[in-house]
Amino acid sequence: MSKPRKPKGRPISGWLILDKPVDFGSTEAVSKIKWLFKAQKCGHAGTLDPLASGMLPIALGDATKTVPYVMDGRKIYEFTVTWGEERATDDLEGDVTQSSDTRPSEQQIRDLLPKYTGVISQVPPQFSAIKIAGERAYDLAREGEAVEIPSREVEIFRLTLLSCQDADTAHFEVECGKGTYVRALARDFGRELGCYGHISGLRRSFVAPFAEETMIPLADLIALEAVEDADERLAALDAMLIETSEALSSLPHLVVNDDQAHRLKMGNPILVRGRDAPVEESEAYATARGKLVAIGEIGQGEFRPKRVFG
Repeated sequence: MSKPRKPKGRPISGWLILDKPVDFGSTEAVSKIKWLFKAQKCGHAGTLDPLASGMLPIALGDATKTVPYVMDGRKIYEFTVTWGEERATDDLEGDVTQSSDTRPSEQQIRDLLPKYTGVISQVPPQFSAIKIAGERAYDLAREGEAVEIPSREVEIFRLTLLSCQDADTAHFEVECGKGTYVRALARDFGRELGCYGHISGLRRSFVAPFAEETMIPLADLIALEAVEDADERLAALDAMLIETSEALSSLPHLVVNDDQAHRLKMGNPILVRGRDAPVEESEAYATARGKLVAIGEIGQGEFRPKRVFG
């Protein structure tokens, strides 16, 4: 029997909160970070379009196990809509499909926003990662195939008109839930206002639970390639990582000792005691010495691990 292959790279774990530049794809960003950190595993928590900039949380190593918790978090975007043209991709990249000389007033735009606040029904863009019969919608769209994408409910917590610098553009900020397409908002605004519209600028400033000030510009990371000493370079990169458990800050938290941590890592439950201890929780996480040990459930006086971390 052949021996299992040893994973390539370092078993480094944590979150890097990348400030992604425009014209740099999310998959491309993950590949670059994996190479820079010499990491065994790497993945992102929510695609950011190439024409968009801003926060792209990237998980390294064991942090990839916590990606779903970040994917479910609230997000904040600033975006600019240019009126007068609807485009195939709902942003600057696509061909013009509809046009109009009509332009909305500022008051008309403000009057529209309450309709797009709360739980709304939204049809994702034709050029999106939605799967249709096992195929990505953007792959079908690139082949010239018109597909019918079903609408789905998304939640808009806050939608604000920031400015109207001229008659052709409007600048917004939106705080939204999982699965919201900002490009679809621009498309639907334009249709409702009778003037058509598309995204001409998009920046993500927040992905819960990571704050805007935790973002690291890609240029800062690339600059470290000039450091000749490999150990020094990797140490500087590692210092930019956020502890894996930060992705779970919305869950109940248990601090355990070394013996309890060992039991959890072996897949065994531990007793949960104390006046302030949670009684019933479908999901919680445990740390020891500041490091994530396990995600599990609490019930009948026990914490039972579902997923453990090295």
